[in-house]
Amino acid sequence: MNFSFTNSANSKLFSINCNGRLIDLSKPKLMGILNLTPDSFSDGGKFNNEKSALQQAENLLKNGATIIDIGAQSTRPNSEYLKVDEEIRRIGNIISLIKKEFPESLISLDTFYSDVVRFGHDEGIDIVNDISAGQFDPELLNTVAETGLPYILMHINPTYGSMHEKIRFDDIILSINRFFSEKILELKQKGIKDIILDPGFGFGKTVEDQYKMIDEFEYVGFGKYPVLAGISKKSFIYKPLGKLANEVEKETLDLHLKLIEKGANIIRLHDPQTLKL
Repeated sequence: MNFSFTNSANSKLFSINCNGRLIDLSKPKLMGILNLTPDSFSDGGKFNNEKSALQQAENLLKNGATIIDIGAQSTRPNSEYLKVDEEIRRIGNIISLIKKEFPESLISLDTFYSDVVRFGHDEGIDIVNDISAGQFDPELLNTVAETGLPYILMHINPTYGSMHEKIRFDDIILSINRFFSEKILELKQKGIKDIILDPGFGFGKTVEDQYKMIDEFEYVGFGKYPVLAGISKKSFIYKPLGKLANEVEKETLDLHLKLIEKGANIIRLHDPQTLKL
């Protein structure tokens, strides 16, 4: 299925500087997920070696992904907590291999460790995707500033142990925007220039709040920053329907289209072939 449209909700045109390449986000971009984890809830163990990771990277790019999001640490509920050295070991040479094989690809690195960001920067990453908003490693934001890379700022609870605890929000969008306001000020003070906002679907929100986030997505970030939406295979979609993560392709497609209409600049998903823009 193919669609061609720009964001109708955002009047501003956004771009990010990825290692000197200016990436236009006026037309939404797809971010394909490449899990290097043995325990990911959807595809654990499938791509945690060089050959299969390269094949999956090629598959993601052929099916419409502009960005490949590489993660070595699962952040699903009850997942294994990895230390820095193990996360780097799992990544290995995969970043540099993808860059060599697919030089036009953009790679984001999903990590909350400053040392992993440094490692990834040396290997050639283009974006830092940090679920923690700099709260799990005190050096993370300083390290991002040193690299000059774009930074994905996600709304999340303040600690690793509490990141999936359901919080009762009086107004979820207001709470997210208040969080972003404080964090953006901190990022700017540290010298981080290119910021992408992620409201954090799947992290500490009720099902009702997450559907409200979709309904009011155009208000995330005040329309001043590009926004990423990551709802692919999230339990708030499939569990209330009594289905499995791989059984809600149609429902997820409908939600993805709604998010794009409401201004999403980047859609992070496992199967980009389901949403060819």
